Amino acid sequence: MVDDNWQEDYGKWDFNKGRFSDPKAMIAALHAQGFKVSLWVCPFISADCDVYRELEKQRLLVTDNSGQPAIVRWWNGASALLDFTNPKAIEWFRARLDYLQSTYGVDGFKFDGGDSSFYCGVNTSRQESPNAQTELYGNFGLRYPLNEYRAMWKMGGQPLGQRLSDKAHSWTDLEKLVPDMILEGLMGYPFSCPDMIGGGEFTSFLPGKTIDQELITRSAQCQALMPMMQFSVAPWRVLDKPHLNAVLKAVQVRERHKDYILELVRQAAATGEPIVRSMEYVFPHQGYERVNDQFMLGERILVAPVLIKGATGRSVILPSGTWKGFDGKHYQGPAHALVAVPYDEVSYFERVNQTAALSSP
Repeated sequence: MVDDNWQEDYGKWDFNKGRFSDPKAMIAALHAQGFKVSLWVCPFISADCDVYRELEKQRLLVTDNSGQPAIVRWWNGASALLDFTNPKAIEWFRARLDYLQSTYGVDGFKFDGGDSSFYCGVNTSRQESPNAQTELYGNFGLRYPLNEYRAMWKMGGQPLGQRLSDKAHSWTDLEKLVPDMILEGLMGYPFSCPDMIGGGEFTSFLPGKTIDQELITRSAQCQALMPMMQFSVAPWRVLDKPHLNAVLKAVQVRERHKDYILELVRQAAATGEPIVRSMEYVFPHQGYERVNDQFMLGERILVAPVLIKGATGRSVILPSGTWKGFDGKHYQGPAHALVAVPYDEVSYFERVNQTAALSSP
């Protein structure tokens, strides 16, 4: 995923030639290595570029009460904003993205922005609520099977890659991942990503900020058995060798279970059932409704990540049955087990003699 600043300007959706001398060759080389390539895009249009004047003339931007394009403040400045209630604006945006695919071989897009808050207090070609603009933005992305969104409204059950809102580089926000992912799946967004490993809130990684190596490691372990794990801060650039090896070990755990994850993805596509599930979802009416620091991956794997700084173990709630832990030990449930979890281990447990068949929702 090539993030912001690959483009010439916001709204000028072509590669910046000063940064990418041969983007087509770059993408071909990545394809040869087995990668798919997506580009970051957004609905914002820089007000000092020629595209803005073109779109203003065609009236494809949201406007203020004077009838002029509204200038909206967002996390990277102030820009005009595409009006997704206008079919011609959708057609214009689609033509730009289709050009990127046909010219360079781009596989898909990360659709950032689109938050309803940006559409408050502006005028559009068709009277719709700010939330409806977010929904229309989501509908737009259905044309591109490789997609990712951060903001969404009423698009549950659709084939959209949906990540959580930006999390800070903090232990407090790490604790939010499990309950947020559970909720996202219940709302109909099973193809979900728990934000970037270590947090995706970019101000956390500006020059002078402190990088917590333990936090990045435990974050990677928490996400290893979720539908997606996504790096932004390259671990080999910020971690010492022991912590880097711990992150690599977490990725290897994911690799061992990728076939099961993909099985759950296929089931979610057919039924809408969550991939990340609460304890109560899989084991109803057994007193697990308030458990929000561990989760089930499907029905076979229980994941109990370490979410507290300095902790080398935790209490794990195990339902009835026999469970084989990451440590090779067998545990008999129901039980509250105190489990040692070294800094380089993913804390998870598999149901013994549990068939791979999954129950219907």
